[in-house]
Amino acid sequence: MQATSSAQSAAAVQAVAAQAIDAVKVYGSGLTTVRALDHVDVAFGRGEFTAIMGPSGSGKSTLMHCLAGLDTLTSGRIMIGDTDLGSLDDKRLTQVRRDRVGFIFQSFNLVPTLTAAENIALPAALAGRKLDQSWVDQVIDAVGLRDRLNFRPAELSGGQQQRVAAARALASTPEIVFADEPTGNLDSRASTEILEFLRRTVADFGQTIVMVTHEPAAAAFADRVVFLSDGRIVDEMAAPTADLVLDRMKTLE
Repeated sequence: MQATSSAQSAAAVQAVAAQAIDAVKVYGSGLTTVRALDHVDVAFGRGEFTAIMGPSGSGKSTLMHCLAGLDTLTSGRIMIGDTDLGSLDDKRLTQVRRDRVGFIFQSFNLVPTLTAAENIALPAALAGRKLDQSWVDQVIDAVGLRDRLNFRPAELSGGQQQRVAAARALASTPEIVFADEPTGNLDSRASTEILEFLRRTVADFGQTIVMVTHEPAAAAFADRVVFLSDGRIVDEMAAPTADLVLDRMKTLE
């Protein structure tokens, strides 16, 4: 029985949550053409925390935006699970982003007139769906927001606002969470708190997270780092450390 359970667990980790297949993204035309993604092939496993890194202009944010359905490819395919985003009309693409994907942005993107609790519940409320309150309670306690639920964003620190944003992303149990520089506006202590929380959601709940970051210390919280340069994946690193990531980044600058 134990062997079967272990095999099932291994299979779950190996399952693909999202992937880019021969992904090309071109902006502009003629002399102003920019090839932001140049035939990128990459997969992100379920229950895995992956960081995407690269120099400025390497294509890392473009890759994330295409993976999350916020931008479209020039050619190639983006898959969320077994769903090809390129085959969806606008309505169905919106449903995928709403029901299957979570987002954490550098700028928090909280509604200033709503309390922390209301911000956490907002995406589900807009979708007309009822949240699993027992799960939401777990998320709230995991980010340490229990005593801040009735506070509005202006009454919270930057770190607390980002924790609200993280809780909002996870409240609806998405298949995958995309985090775009989630610690970019935070001090070192608040950054560590957010990254430790994201790490715990992967370890304790099997959440899948893909994070764009320029900080080697942040990437060290991930299971794997994917490095981009000039729109291409040039390397990957398992079990990263801040020093190893920094050394690799120096070769790409």
